Amino acid sequence: MAPAPIAPIKRTGARTAPSIISTDLVVHGNLTATGDIQVDGTVEGDIRSQSLTVGEKASITGEIVADDIVIRGRVIGTIRGRRVQLSSTSHVEGDILHEALAVETGAFFEGNCRHSDDPISQPAATPKPAAPSRPAGAAPLAVPRPMAPRPADAASPVVVGDGGVVVKRPAAQ
Repeated sequence: MAPAPIAPIKRTGARTAPSIISTDLVVHGNLTATGDIQVDGTVEGDIRSQSLTVGEKASITGEIVADDIVIRGRVIGTIRGRRVQLSSTSHVEGDILHEALAVETGAFFEGNCRHSDDPISQPAATPKPAAPSRPAGAAPLAVPRPMAPRPADAASPVVVGDGGVVVKRPAAQ
């Protein structure tokens, strides 16, 4: 069953206080708000809002869609936002679709990131191109072997391997 399309969030002119998921609260389900959400607890579900702040002790498992996203805690899932910021304390496992992306030194990010002019309405995943077909009797295609990860340089917080980038937090933090 295909997921239902997500309607755009309309924001009223009045600025309101953010909705807060406190540290002792666990939510199993999706959150949708026309304003701001601050998560300091645990959310197992998708979040859609105008602005989202993920606190240092917070944990989110699901898709995040918002104009402004600041992540200081743990997120496992796809992130789609106009402006996405990964703070030095963040731990993100998943893909990021963004207009603008900022990653502080020490942030952990494992996944793919891709620029988009409209990340909010664009679907998160794009289908992989089909493998080229071979005529009958043709020699088998050579399959490239994945690159071995480069040894981590003590001075560099970035490790590259298998075509992805992993930003690791220095051991001292």
